[in-house]
Amino acid sequence: MSRKIWESIQEFLRGVEQSFREQSTEYIEFELRELENVFALLLMGSFIGLPSPPTTLTIRLLPHMARELYVMQRRAEEMDDILGELAGLFDIT
Repeated sequence: MSRKIWESIQEFLRGVEQSFREQSTEYIEFELRELENVFALLLMGSFIGLPSPPTTLTIRLLPHMARELYVMQRRAEEMDDILGELAGLFDIT
C-alpha cells in the first residue's frame, strides 16, 4: 500500500510541475509580446509624439519590423485593458 501512495504522490507532483511549466511559458510569451510592442513604439513613436531615434535608423530597421508592425496593428484593433490582461494572466479575480 505504501508503494501506491508513493506513486500517487509522484503523479500529483508531475501534474504540479506541468502546470508550473505551462504558466511560465504563458508569462514568457506575454512578456515577449509586450517587448515587441515597446520596440515598435520606440522606433515609430514619432507618429504619436514620443521622441524617437533618427529617421535614417528607423528607415533602415523598417524592413525588419514586419512582425512588430503586425503586433502594433493587432494591439490597436484589440485594444484591451492591459491591467485586465495581467489580472487574467495571474488569475486575479
